[in-house]
Amino acid sequence: MRRRLILAVGAVVVLVSLPWLWTTGAAWGHVHDAGDAPEADVVIVLGTQVGADRHTPEARLAGRLRTASELVTSGRARAILVSGDGGGESGDETASMTGYLTGELGIDPARVVADPYGLDTYDSCRRARDVYGVRSALIVTQAYHLPRAVTVCRQLDVDVEGVRADCTGCGARLLAGKWVRDYFASGKAAWDVLRGRAPAVTSPATTALTDAAG
Repeated sequence: MRRRLILAVGAVVVLVSLPWLWTTGAAWGHVHDAGDAPEADVVIVLGTQVGADRHTPEARLAGRLRTASELVTSGRARAILVSGDGGGESGDETASMTGYLTGELGIDPARVVADPYGLDTYDSCRRARDVYGVRSALIVTQAYHLPRAVTVCRQLDVDVEGVRADCTGCGARLLAGKWVRDYFASGKAAWDVLRGRAPAVTSPATTALTDAAG
C-alpha cells in the first residue's frame, strides 16, 4: 500500500510538473542578459504591480523598465511596447511604466507604445502579434517569469528572445514565492496555448509600434 501511494504521489508530481518542464525546456537558448541580447526593433516589457502610491513602479517593475531602457540606449532595440493591466488592482500599470520610462529614464516618448489590455502573459503576446504587428522582439521580465513568457510568445508565432530584468531590491522570500507561483502558472499557460484562447480584450490592428520603431 505504501509503495502504491508513493508511486501515485510521484505520478501526480510528474504530471503537475510537465507544463513547467515544457516552458523551461522550450525557452532554452532563448534567454539572455541585457549585455548579451541580440538586436530587435521592439522590446516588450511585461507589466506587474505598481507601488503603494499607485503611480511609481515597484521594485520588480522598475527593474524591467531599467533593463528595457538599457536595451534602447545601447542600440539593441528601437521601440518599447509596455504591456500590462491599465485597470490593475495596484494602479494603471501601463501609465506607470510609460511615465517612468519617459521621465526617470529619459526615453523619448515617441519610442514608447502602451497596451493597457495585456492582462496576463498570454494576452500580452497575443495582442503584440495581432494588434501591434509584432513578429519578432525582445521580451523583458524577471528570470523566474522569463521561460514562460518566452515559450508562450514563441508558441504564438512571435519570435522572441528573452532578456533577464534587473531585480535589485527583490528579496529572497519574494523571489521564492514568485518561482512557486510561476511553476503552477505554467499549467494555465499550456492550456491557453493548446486551445488558442482569444485575448480578454480584442482591438483593431494599429501601426503605432511600427511608427515608433521607424
